[in-house]
Amino acid sequence: MAKRENLFSEFAPNTMQEWVDKVTVDLKGADFNKKLVWRTNEGFNVQPMYRLENMAELKNLQGYPGEYPFVRGNKKDNNSWYVRQNIAVTDYAAANQKALDVLNRGVDSLGFVMAGCGTSYTKADVEALLNGICLECIEVNFEGVCAKSNFLESFIEYVAEKGYAPEKINGGIKFDPIGKATLKGKFNPECANVLKAAIEKTAAYPNFKVVEVGGHIFNNSGSSVVQELGFALAAGVEYLDLLTDAGLSIDQIAPKVRFHFATGSKYFMEIAKLRAARYLWAQIVKGYNPCCDCKCMMHIYSETSKWNKSAYDPNVNMLRTQTEAMSAVLGGVESYLVNPFDCAYQTPSELAERVARNQQLLLKEESHFEKVADVAGGSYYIEELTEMISEGAWKLFLQVQEEGGYVAALKSGFVQAAVTETAKARDLAIAQRKESYVGVNQFPNFNEVIANLPEEVFQAENCTVEDAEFETLKPYRGVMAFEAMRNKTDKYAAENGRPLVYMFPMGNLAMRKARAQFACNFFACAGFEVKDNNGFATVEEGVQACLAENPAIVVVCSSDDEYAGIAPEVYEALKDKAIIVVAGNPECRAELEAKGLTNYIHVKNNVLEELKGYQQKLGI
Repeated sequence: MAKRENLFSEFAPNTMQEWVDKVTVDLKGADFNKKLVWRTNEGFNVQPMYRLENMAELKNLQGYPGEYPFVRGNKKDNNSWYVRQNIAVTDYAAANQKALDVLNRGVDSLGFVMAGCGTSYTKADVEALLNGICLECIEVNFEGVCAKSNFLESFIEYVAEKGYAPEKINGGIKFDPIGKATLKGKFNPECANVLKAAIEKTAAYPNFKVVEVGGHIFNNSGSSVVQELGFALAAGVEYLDLLTDAGLSIDQIAPKVRFHFATGSKYFMEIAKLRAARYLWAQIVKGYNPCCDCKCMMHIYSETSKWNKSAYDPNVNMLRTQTEAMSAVLGGVESYLVNPFDCAYQTPSELAERVARNQQLLLKEESHFEKVADVAGGSYYIEELTEMISEGAWKLFLQVQEEGGYVAALKSGFVQAAVTETAKARDLAIAQRKESYVGVNQFPNFNEVIANLPEEVFQAENCTVEDAEFETLKPYRGVMAFEAMRNKTDKYAAENGRPLVYMFPMGNLAMRKARAQFACNFFACAGFEVKDNNGFATVEEGVQACLAENPAIVVVCSSDDEYAGIAPEVYEALKDKAIIVVAGNPECRAELEAKGLTNYIHVKNNVLEELKGYQQKLGI
């Protein structure tokens, strides 16, 4: 037998503290926590490095894939998931033709978005919609159908007539009265009887879900990951309690519940969120004494978040949705929807739908993400995140229970206040560019012009009913305020010409270039035309160049040491011709302000408010 040797025995092991001490030395006096530790929206301190010793006291490490408490996923030997595409149903035959087409293009999960409440459905309607589709081969889902409508009965009748085996029907109907209440401001406790009837009618359909928990609502309203999970769990428990009180057992209820989450752009956080979600739900359901641990599985459908998508530079959305899809499938979703990159501002184009499909197919067919269960398992960082999210979400869940449960917390305003507080903090972070969105508040497409976007693109989704009994959540996109500002410039430019912002670089080469690039990026976010220069040897040369261009704004770009001499000269020569701005926040600012220079742009600005201010000065 070959002798086994430890090739690294000559190296002494290092502790975490020794690594931190070494890094601290390399930082040359900079504060370790301020420089390298990431403080998340959830209040977590994420370290720049993790080691095996970080795993010592974690509680969520027990179990294997496919085993209780399902942290590592519901499947033992693979990570397969359904690739979903939603289809708006305005005409049954047209929707059917589209469904048949996309099934030939790699989709194996259909989401039919129906006309909504108040519509009556016959078996003939269902047959027209599903004609030629083998329901035993795909997942089929329905949204926009009232629990009180007769759609479920018509669907069951159709399945029986076609001779499909009920146990082979996968998918579900989106019945989520609590989610609707969150958006509409009114809750009817009688929904328990309707949901109970739906569960009983589909008792022979073990893989067809009829109770949905809408965690995506919180995500798309600006919540943190912890809030999305904590409130979703509370809503899920509300359903369990309503339905057990109505006479059903946990064994009947739990397999019929599906959670609907949204995936944001924090890649590792989203993987950990889904792992934590399964872990906590398993503990919750276990408390209801199910007949077996298999009833404790959390069933998850997820989609790309709408909160972080942009109408400006929309192609960037393809990059966002790709990482979101990756984190979701690595986190172990059972079905996933990539929203088309242009859906923030229009009915998705054929190209956008094709790209959305292929983004998932690429992960499956080329990157083989479906082959291995829980790839993230054992990662020190992700295991630590899973625990932190679990603890944070559980703490919030218990707070909701102290309020009397989810519906009571909704009626008291607890849920709305928590989400709104987080959303406002995120809005401010976007305004200050602490939270960056490429193409909107950072690195905008200088040449992009969109002047015909409808106003609703820049407005929150308000579904509040007239007789609402409590405040509602209103999903919105985090970059809407920036986009509305830029769109204002685009509309102004269509009639008055686009305001020009002209760079006046002078002095220290490195500083003037860096500040000119910063200023160009800064003002382009508002849709202003920007023009950079290589630099001027004298103030007089620069002034003549400015006068030839007739700019609305001139930005002086130099070093802090040189501003005291350069900026006042530029100001005196051009103050009657343009708004003069200094790029930076120099120590001599008080001296410059005394001479009339009152405009400064720098990294600590609230960029959104500053740009709105310049719009006002220009009469936009």
